[in-house]
Amino acid sequence: MVGAATPTSHAVAATVAQVVPSTGTPVVVELGPGTGSLSDGIHDRLPAGARHLGIELGADLVAHLRENKPWLEVVHGDAGDLKAVLADRGIDRVDAVISSIPWSLLDDSAQGHILDQVTQALTPHGAFTALTYLPAERTRNARRFRGRLHESFDEVLTHTTWRNFPPILHYLCRRPLAQA
Repeated sequence: MVGAATPTSHAVAATVAQVVPSTGTPVVVELGPGTGSLSDGIHDRLPAGARHLGIELGADLVAHLRENKPWLEVVHGDAGDLKAVLADRGIDRVDAVISSIPWSLLDDSAQGHILDQVTQALTPHGAFTALTYLPAERTRNARRFRGRLHESFDEVLTHTTWRNFPPILHYLCRRPLAQA
């Protein structure tokens, strides 16, 4: 499922990359990287020795990413299987999860399941960021997602990037409350 109506701007990628650790050997997961609009910004901030995994559902997009982003560890899979994907790669916890999946299009069960996987995968001081189109923020599913974020994280901040069409609302969430 593709949730993007237009290519994501460099301004959005720069904002998203702010949650990426720039020191140490962090592990960063990108859920639904699509064509890789955000991947370059994430990659540019990562230090040597870091890992950047992208979990993508669309087979054509997986092939595109593997060809055009050879430094990205692309997994053809579902964000709902995040913990299993990480376990298969010997990863226990991650430092940041960046999501481009269309949360406002997901039903209640899928939202809850994927968000549980995210909070369980993050380190105690990990960060999660999710994007949505600003107009979509008014939908019932988007309001439910926002509520879930407030139930799942100690801190939930929002930021709007106006230099994108349509404008993007970023959720920046820190310190997951649910730990496995």
